[in-house]
Amino acid sequence: MVGRRYVVLGSNSFAGAAFVARALRDGHQLLGINRSAEGSPIFLPYRWDGNASRYSFMQADINNHLPEIIERIGEFQPHVVVDFAGQGMVAESWQQPEQWYTTNIVAKVKLHDFLRRCSWLESYIRISTPEVYGSTDGLLKETWACAPSTPYAVSHTATDLSLRAFQQHYGFPAIVTRFANFYGPGQQLYRIVPRTIICALTGRKLKLHGGGVSVRAFIHSDDVADAIVRTIDHGRTGEIYHFSPERFFTIREVVEIICQRIGIAFESVAEVAPDRPAKDQAYLMDSTRARAELGWRDSVAFERGVDATIAWVRDNLAEIERLPQDYLHKA
Repeated sequence: MVGRRYVVLGSNSFAGAAFVARALRDGHQLLGINRSAEGSPIFLPYRWDGNASRYSFMQADINNHLPEIIERIGEFQPHVVVDFAGQGMVAESWQQPEQWYTTNIVAKVKLHDFLRRCSWLESYIRISTPEVYGSTDGLLKETWACAPSTPYAVSHTATDLSLRAFQQHYGFPAIVTRFANFYGPGQQLYRIVPRTIICALTGRKLKLHGGGVSVRAFIHSDDVADAIVRTIDHGRTGEIYHFSPERFFTIREVVEIICQRIGIAFESVAEVAPDRPAKDQAYLMDSTRARAELGWRDSVAFERGVDATIAWVRDNLAEIERLPQDYLHKA
């Protein structure tokens, strides 16, 4: 259905901005809420195609400005809330775990307790993470038991379980989604795909933590946005949906593919570095449910998505080199 009202929490995040762009193209009215200002338009695809007239933005922190956020959402009365917000980054969560718990659990539960009273809300789509399962072997179905191994994963697990309780007790219209690793044009520069491209194009060395033996799948931002659209339109309240391509790579293979596409030797780019603490070896999610119930398919082959990301970095390299390349933590 077109012409509906969506609130997007974490609207400046990579996947959040990609979804905003898709929802605007589909004709919806959006309110984006993010703790940081919008920043450079090279990271905001909804600013690339002239569809932003139906988009309004609020800079607010869920920890420090929750009453203001609740007031604005109440005024906007969205049909759908799509929630990308939260403290990210796995290794860094060990340094000040209480920040991950405060933001990803306590603040979210306060927000959910407001939203569950809102008669106009039809659907709340939560963007969770496969980190909740811990390191596993074999393809994971949505029924797999959670076994989080980092503060980041614990915080997401707790919130997912709280949502399940809200759904069962109040009928809160929550749906949980879990995705393979995001990538594509506009991604934060410290993530593995853009970081490798930047190193390859500028002669810098890429630290390959643990030799790059951990295994992941990678999902393009266009396929992420399509997954959320299909979850809104066809997903069942109270369910969990996995979204992942069926190809899996070691991180080393990802770097090798990028180097090959650019035409540079792997050895000239990568150097082995110690692994991150409690890093899970593999996340291999089974997306059969999403494919069968929602009709979702990943449409962007990894090599094609890498080529598009390389082109984005080349086109914006002068600005990218002026920006911080590393993750900057915000409490």
